[in-house]
Amino acid sequence: MTVRTRFAPSPTGYLHIGGARTALFNWLFARRHKGKFVLRIEDTDVARSTKESIQAILDGMTWLGLNWDEGPFFQSQMFDTYRSHAYGLLEKGLAYRCYCTPAELEERREAALKEGRPPKYDGRCRNRTDAPEAPYAIRFKVPPGVTIVRDVIKGNISFDNASIEDLVLLRSDGTPTYNFCVVVDDATMDITHVIRGDDHINNTPKQILIYKALGHKLPVFAHLPMILGQDKTRLSKRHGATSVMAYRDMGILPHALVNYLARLGWSHGDQEIFSRAELIEKFDLESVGKSSGVFNPEKLLWLNQHYIKETDPTELGGLLLPFLEEHGIKAAGDQRLPGIVTTLKERVKTLKEMAEGALFYFREKIVYDPKAAEKFLVPPSDELFTILIERLSGLDEFTEAEIERVFNAVIEEKGLKLGKLAQPVRVALTGGTVSPGIFEMMAAMGRDMALSRLKSAVQYMKSTVAG
Repeated sequence: MTVRTRFAPSPTGYLHIGGARTALFNWLFARRHKGKFVLRIEDTDVARSTKESIQAILDGMTWLGLNWDEGPFFQSQMFDTYRSHAYGLLEKGLAYRCYCTPAELEERREAALKEGRPPKYDGRCRNRTDAPEAPYAIRFKVPPGVTIVRDVIKGNISFDNASIEDLVLLRSDGTPTYNFCVVVDDATMDITHVIRGDDHINNTPKQILIYKALGHKLPVFAHLPMILGQDKTRLSKRHGATSVMAYRDMGILPHALVNYLARLGWSHGDQEIFSRAELIEKFDLESVGKSSGVFNPEKLLWLNQHYIKETDPTELGGLLLPFLEEHGIKAAGDQRLPGIVTTLKERVKTLKEMAEGALFYFREKIVYDPKAAEKFLVPPSDELFTILIERLSGLDEFTEAEIERVFNAVIEEKGLKLGKLAQPVRVALTGGTVSPGIFEMMAAMGRDMALSRLKSAVQYMKSTVAG
């Protein structure tokens, strides 16, 4: 048997954290078993489904690296298939025509609620033998008995069929309903494992009954516990229920978010950090927890910091480009970029922070912090800078080691401690008193920019003294 999983979002908004985790678990399970991962867009709600939402879903999955093997398929293009299956059940006597109007149904629902009864359809059209010339819906005949949901994560759950109303398969306008579409889709697409959020658990007995009526083999069901915010309530925008692409825009790396989502409800011993290959190798449904996962932004940042440190500088530089562009800096093709990110990667948690920390490397002109300039850009720093400029200009290679050698020679000749030279240089090159290590920073900046800024600092000090 070839394992076939699917992710079936409704395009009525962005791809959020819960949906992304569901997609990831389906993707991992399919990859682990060398199966197929299918993407299906449940867009039968035409009024709420938008092209922008569809694109947001595709963009989010692509950014996360969750490549699909088949699809995307669109439910809106399969209406003929749904109608064919519905009328097939009607012909077999497993469904019936319901002539109740929406107004009548609403009136009965309100009456039931007032009387304290469940607002369930009373089945009054179930045994009708007449066929009036009037609009009708097609309802499924729920059989008597008990339906057992056998769930890999939740265990066996029993549902009394008497609690399930005769659900509508096709509305009177000919449009199919959610539960019916899902079953027809999963059955005709040969989905073997339905892995989804546990907010669908009450739909599952209805779907099982439809599977059996259509004569299709049941898939394996696995319902994932929901994700909670840190306050242990339903995930809100404040606690992470935002677009996957919003995390990209915050400067989170895709592999960090994938690692984080994988551990949000699944575990493999005490291991926290997984490569994508390790996730595929180790993922199983039996290790998905029964209790809800709690979204912890700080842990996500911790993971992101780890992956920033571990990512190849050239790749990291490419990921940093759009964040630099937000500050008006176009750094594509700048050969210094790998060296620049290397000086910053140990100090930041997000690419957004890294971009902010990298700005001084790209500014045409440095603006000095007034307090730093008043303290450090004063004589005799101008004389020291002049010596440095001469020595640094003569270097064959402008490397970290060679720059350090020049600094050590100057401070030894002048009888100084390193800070007496390094801190004024730091202010001259960056405008402030905080930066990466002075030697690595200068090497990453490059000879031309470093010397130009030292010369500008000398002119600044002379003009200040003269003034």
